Amino acid sequence: MNNQAEVLTPDCCDTHERKSHHSDTVKKNLVNRLNRIEGQVRGVKGMIERDTYCDDVLNQISSIQSSLNSVGKLLLEHHLKGCVIDRFQEGDKEVIDELLVTLHKLMK
Repeated sequence: MNNQAEVLTPDCCDTHERKSHHSDTVKKNLVNRLNRIEGQVRGVKGMIERDTYCDDVLNQISSIQSSLNSVGKLLLEHHLKGCVIDRFQEGDKEVIDELLVTLHKLMK
């Protein structure tokens, strides 16, 4: 029996945490948009609780989806111009595969 304890570091506990580097203006813009979307979602919840006509609720859901897509496009643009370019220039070619997986998820 071995008395030495094995130290295992699972992948999920990697201490190297990646972070974005958005300007304060971009970050504020994204947060403002998300706050509006959050309000829209609460509004749809209220519509359902009040038995609002389904077509009206569906139109609001469509509006929310459009708003989320706009946030996603803006975030993707800044991700490409910042994070992806920086990692690629540092020699991290895996960033391209990561980006492709993300794009496939966004295009569902």
